[in-house]
Formats: sequence, structure tokens, C-alpha cells
Amino acid sequence: MTRQAKRSRVTKETSIDIAVDLDGTGQGDIATGIGFFDHMLDQLARHGSMDLTVHVNGDLHIDTHHTVEDTGILLGTVLGEALGNKAGVRRFANVRVPLDEALVDVALDLSGRPYLHWELDYPQQQVLYGSPPFDAQLAEEFFRAVVGGAGITMHVELVRGRNTHHIIEATFKAVARALRDAIRIEGDAIPSTTGTL
Repeated sequence: MTRQAKRSRVTKETSIDIAVDLDGTGQGDIATGIGFFDHMLDQLARHGSMDLTVHVNGDLHIDTHHTVEDTGILLGTVLGEALGNKAGVRRFANVRVPLDEALVDVALDLSGRPYLHWELDYPQQQVLYGSPPFDAQLAEEFFRAVVGGAGITMHVELVRGRNTHHIIEATFKAVARALRDAIRIEGDAIPSTTGTL
């Protein structure tokens, strides 16, 4: 069984190509035009042990919002397709990841029901350095789009932290590790009393 998928999405605001191999080795081929976002998506691939290709051309002359949110929409769709009927997956996972002073908790369920609980406050600057800069609020928009496309229930909570960069990076790493655990194959049955996810 191969758990791979790839898709393209073209709108007036963005043109996106994404491919994922859930049973890869953590290789990332990322180019969105937003350096910090590229770095975060690479963390998702590396710590999620999935091979991830993301190529985006977006209207960055306006802002970074369309590129980040649209990437999340397509990534969620591709993740959902790669998971298939989810037979044999572990399904649930909970991970706490530290990055220096920041500590983030992520719990998720491959439930087929999209829901995001987001409890992160950024005590320092909202806009991170880079060209173009990355608005910290876009992290929530990205993950809301991902869970919507993939049908994942996910709770993200900041336990503690002061540095906005550290908080966001710990979040991407925690989501990656939780996904890695939840998609792990442990058998051949669909892990639900309803027989479907």
C-alpha cells in the first residue's frame, strides 16, 4: 500500500503544486516565496517523517495571507487523500514539544471531522522578520485550512513561551510529531466502532 498523493490548485491569487509521501524519510522540497514559511514546512516534513514537495507562486506583492492559507487548503486535501480509508492507523496522538523557553502541546484525531482549537498567544512581536515578513496570526489560518481539508480534529495549546519564533516553530514540530504518531500503521482495521473515519 502506498500512502502518496499529489495535487495542483490554481486561483487568481495562487498557483500551488503539492506532493506527499506519508511513509517517506522526512525530505522537504519547499518553495513558497516566504522564507520563514518554507522553514516551517520543512519542519513539518522532517519531524513528520514524510516526504513533502510544496511549490507555490502567490500574490506576495499584496501580502502573504493567500499563499499561506491556500497552501494549507491544498496540503489538507493531499494529506486526506494519502491517508485513504485510514485502515490500520493509530488514529490518536498527543505530543508536547519544547523549543528553548517555548512549550507547545498538540493533540489530534484522524476523525474525519475537521475541528481546530487554537490557544496560542504571542507575547512579543506579531510579525516575524524576513522578506516578505510572516505574520504570526497566519499559523492559525494555515492549520485551520489543513484540518479542514484533511478531516482532522486538532487542539493546539501554548503551555509557556515568550519568543514568537520559538512558539510557532515548536507548534509546527509538535504537529509534525503528532501526525507521525497518528498515521503510524498498527494493524489493518479501521480504528472506529462505526467502521469508517
